Amino acid sequence: MLTKKTAGIKMCNGVIACSIALILIKAITITKCHAVAHMHGKGESDEIGPQFLAKLSNTTVPLGRDISFTCVVDNLGHYRVAWIKSDSKAILGIHTHMVSLNPRLSVTHNGHNTWKLHISRVQINDSGSYMCQVNTDPMKSLSGYLDVVVPPDILSHPEHNPEEGVCQEGGSISLLCSVTGVPRPKVLWRREAGKEIILRTDGRDKTGLKSVEGERLVLTNVHRSDMGEYNCIASNGIPPSVSKRFNVYVNFSPTVKAISQLVGAPLEKEVTLECIVEVFPKPLNGWYRSEGNIKLHNGNKYNISEEMINIYTWHLNLTIRHLTKSDFGTYSCSSVNALGKSESLIRLQDTCGVEPREILEAIKFSK
Repeated sequence: MLTKKTAGIKMCNGVIACSIALILIKAITITKCHAVAHMHGKGESDEIGPQFLAKLSNTTVPLGRDISFTCVVDNLGHYRVAWIKSDSKAILGIHTHMVSLNPRLSVTHNGHNTWKLHISRVQINDSGSYMCQVNTDPMKSLSGYLDVVVPPDILSHPEHNPEEGVCQEGGSISLLCSVTGVPRPKVLWRREAGKEIILRTDGRDKTGLKSVEGERLVLTNVHRSDMGEYNCIASNGIPPSVSKRFNVYVNFSPTVKAISQLVGAPLEKEVTLECIVEVFPKPLNGWYRSEGNIKLHNGNKYNISEEMINIYTWHLNLTIRHLTKSDFGTYSCSSVNALGKSESLIRLQDTCGVEPREILEAIKFSK
């Protein structure tokens, strides 16, 4: 029969149990020899019993690293040291013999009083409590905890988590930033260039925030000014933090506004007419003579240009060279996209012979 001193270490089943049995038989034999020696006045150190000289340390380690638990036992005598995974009660090794079949685990002994459990390339399921146990009666043991941490990562599933949101002005957009990591990462949303994230309610009340916390960002009653880049940033204290960019697009029909609705210039000079267009998606912009609805083109007489101010705003210019009397009249700055069309009229008049008072009134009207 097994002695009480060997009963303290739990055994595995099957093939592993056979290996453990051989180890325990050897331990029993050594125990009996020491008992006989003790009856003859030898083995006085056994009366003191095994003593742990240091605590088993708690360890935090990133995924994939190697770690070791160190157990220092003095006056071990004929007893044996075992390593056990506390949560599963699995025996990993006894003395210098491995019980676990996990190739990433190993045990070593320095030939004196120090035993080590080595775990290479740690995985998430290695996390938990580990026990260094001596088969005394009652058993003596120390426990240490292994905490495996994982840097944050942002999952990429375009079919479920598209990297852009599109809706009509006044609609809603939901952006999802799915993350993994141990401990669970914190997610913050921020806009490009420090712009505020605008959160609106059904009552059209709005709140501007520099950042919004949470994996999902929901924008309601969206406005054209909400368009642009949004970044989700994930961090959990384990470097590096990671981020992902999302684009928000808001579709709406054009709005056109002339910078000056009345423009004066003398004969033989040149003049530039200007307008501002807000529209998305990108429109077809153009200049027309209202008389006859004639579309104007670049050439010796006209120079047409447009400048993109932001993703939905355009600055349109029409320069007319060598003004003649036939050039005076009404011009149209026009923009059209799939959602609609808009235009703004600009009247060009001859300033030759116009009294200063009339010019001031024209400027006032323009403003």
